[in-house]
Amino acid sequence: MTFAKKRSYVAVVTCFHDDETLNLAASRAQVRRQVDAGNDILCAGTNGDFTALLFDEKLALTEAVLAEVAGKARVMVNVGAPSTFETVKLAQAVDRLGVDALSVITPYFIHCTQDGLARHFQTVADAVQTPVYLYDIPARTQNHIELQTALRLSRHGNIHGIKDSGGTQSTLQDYLSVAAEYPDFGVWSGPDHLALWALENGAAGVISGLGNVAPKVLAGLVQAFNSGDRVAAQRWQDRFSALRKDLYALGYPPAMVKRALHVLDPQVGASRQPALLPDTQQDAAIARLLADHGLTA
Repeated sequence: MTFAKKRSYVAVVTCFHDDETLNLAASRAQVRRQVDAGNDILCAGTNGDFTALLFDEKLALTEAVLAEVAGKARVMVNVGAPSTFETVKLAQAVDRLGVDALSVITPYFIHCTQDGLARHFQTVADAVQTPVYLYDIPARTQNHIELQTALRLSRHGNIHGIKDSGGTQSTLQDYLSVAAEYPDFGVWSGPDHLALWALENGAAGVISGLGNVAPKVLAGLVQAFNSGDRVAAQRWQDRFSALRKDLYALGYPPAMVKRALHVLDPQVGASRQPALLPDTQQDAAIARLLADHGLTA
């Protein structure tokens, strides 16, 4: 697998009704908005409230996303769970739906050794036909895929890369060194402020949460890079970084992304409790911020 053309995925939000049941129509509208902008879709990721979704809901959401995308973009689904057993069961169920890739977040709550992590990912990759991508976000899971473990896993025939959400350039550099040795192992950048740097240093693409709020900015950045327009790409990156700094200064990033979308479209709904409750003062600040960044509906 080669990565000549860089791609932009958005870890799209999952929408809920006021009674906290899934709002598949609103979720499909968010998917449609991203596809229209030129982005691919990561379903049930961190910004998609995956920890609050039940097993069957993840499948129903994936089916709705696939129906909406209708082949116009790629679809990746996060199937990670705390145990290998549950992860395999979900991965196999999603595998049968015909998605393009599976994202597997490191186990959370359970403290894992590096050998335990390697066995976890190998077992999942052995159980499915769909390409598997590792997902490292140690600030949330307390488990980190170290360089030697990434090297070990890169040799597996069905592990095709990793999404790095470590938040630092150093972890991206580590994983990019693996990709340099194993070109079929794609590195996907999670930190939005490092998107352009990652692309310039060999990343396969970007998987963004902030892209929910600014889909055209993310798509513009990657498209400018693909066309060789470094100046335009830097302009898009500067705009993306400024939005990230201002929005995330208001609170926990995934919660701020969801609230920003709610301000733009109330059908997005809130997250399931005990997530952030609506706050009129905070929503007003978000509305002003969106206007300042030219992102009003």
